[in-house]
Amino acid sequence: MTNTPSGFATRQLDHVSVWSLIKPYWVSEERGTAWGLLMAIVTMDLLMVAINARLNIWSRDFYDALESKNVREFPQLVLIFAALAFAFIILSVYNRYLRQMLGFRWRQWLTRRYLNRWLDGGTFYRVERDRLADNPDQRIAADLSLFATTTLSLTLDLLSTVETFVWFSIVLWNTAGAMTVMVGSSSVQIPGYMLWAAIVYAIAGALVTNKIGHPLVSINYQLQRVEADFRFGLIRLRENAEEIAFYEGMPIEESNANDLFTRIRENWWRFMKYTRRYSFVLNFYAQVADIFPIIVASPRYFTGAVSFGTLMQITDAFSSVSDSLSWFINNYDTLVEWRATVNRLSEFERVMQQSHLKESVSPATEHGGINLHYVDENRLVTRNLSLAVPDGKTLANVRDIVVKPGSRWLIRGKSGSGKSTFLRALAGLWPFGNGSIDAPVGARMMFIPQRSYLPAGTFKAALAYPAKADTFGDDECREVLRACRLEGFADRLQESDPWWRILSPGEQQRLAVARVLLHKPDYVFLDEATSALDSETEAHLYHLLTERLHKGAIVSVAQRKSLVQFHEETLDIKCPPEWGGAT
Repeated sequence: MTNTPSGFATRQLDHVSVWSLIKPYWVSEERGTAWGLLMAIVTMDLLMVAINARLNIWSRDFYDALESKNVREFPQLVLIFAALAFAFIILSVYNRYLRQMLGFRWRQWLTRRYLNRWLDGGTFYRVERDRLADNPDQRIAADLSLFATTTLSLTLDLLSTVETFVWFSIVLWNTAGAMTVMVGSSSVQIPGYMLWAAIVYAIAGALVTNKIGHPLVSINYQLQRVEADFRFGLIRLRENAEEIAFYEGMPIEESNANDLFTRIRENWWRFMKYTRRYSFVLNFYAQVADIFPIIVASPRYFTGAVSFGTLMQITDAFSSVSDSLSWFINNYDTLVEWRATVNRLSEFERVMQQSHLKESVSPATEHGGINLHYVDENRLVTRNLSLAVPDGKTLANVRDIVVKPGSRWLIRGKSGSGKSTFLRALAGLWPFGNGSIDAPVGARMMFIPQRSYLPAGTFKAALAYPAKADTFGDDECREVLRACRLEGFADRLQESDPWWRILSPGEQQRLAVARVLLHKPDYVFLDEATSALDSETEAHLYHLLTERLHKGAIVSVAQRKSLVQFHEETLDIKCPPEWGGAT
């Protein structure tokens, strides 16, 4: 891997369109199943529209039979309705079932893709390090689900709406006939006047709805964000319960949680205000729509031009056309939520495209950055290495070193001088600065921080991390646990508990060393990895590492002078006098 500057600094990020979010799934390896399910759903939608069209004709015959008191045709019409209704119910149930299936398959594919991109190459680390996006967990867990299901629902409903509009426009045009309007002394005929009335009514409603409800897009975006921030704060409170209890920090945590919820309250009141206006428009539109077609069509009924059944047929067709044209109005709140979700995903997509390039445009990398190369040599070499912070300020200049197999290096320096940053640079996580690092290709490296990560699951899974639990045998795991003085956990390998809470800091550090003994890396980097241990236990663990990794290189960041005896080489890192240092 090489971190080098690019032309990214001179151009803006590419715009992420809605289509670029939708398209990948439909051309992916699952496209066959996806398109097959989509065609089945569309076919069902067409059949349901056809049934509705047949019911429209049925309504004319039914109301004419009632008006003429035709007892002979009435039972037959009831049977026809029963058959049509049964078919519609079956189609509706399986249509929804297949929609749910396709929506979840789409979400599943998106989740796997975004998880892969988020975790691949340390993108997640750079997103958090550079604060490129808030709550990426919510975007993957919630926004992808909303995007897949809502996009599918809106698209299919729109397609069904178009089908309904085309069919019932023909019905309305043919059945409603023309309307004669007197203009001065002349009469003007308006063919298909009911269709034009429906179109004008829907367009007017759409314009007013968009005018009133447009601010809801940004409000909904902020609502999703502040809700996620509040939820994340509560999760941190739960995960750090013991530390907070020791500090008796409950009042400040309550204050912080209330501050976060205040943002929710303020945004929610804005949401309520605009929703109230939108609801007035929507309900007014819906109520008027019930009587409007009858009022418009009634003149021809009163003149005897159409029967009562035909009037009902016209009213039903008008309602179908009006509902079709009112798709935007009826789905406006869903569209608002969908637009906010698309905005968040577009932002996240841009961030993941940017995360590997942001380093190149930082002031700390504009003159080259730290270049990490993997070479076919069995040693790790640094050349002209200078560490910096993202704003370009120099943190420390590091002399050239060569870390050979079996060597022991101790990294020393004052707190904040950049010792941990040096290890981040060796791991390829810190590009800010200048110089180059040559790392042996294919070498197994382990970086052990002061506080190791413990995943959820069994104790064996925590011990084997980052490998899977079944990578190592139980006997092998028990042996390293006993060697690292964790005998009490040797018989708890299959127990599942929140080990990050149960284990003390010292036990967690001993577990981290046990991991190293299991994995037997070629290079191990320990960043204050024994700072929570007493001197005797620390010495015991270093003896173990030295004996069992006699061919592996050990690089330690530590302050204790007692560790000098376990290392042959020393690297002192000093920051410039004018700079107070970093971590």
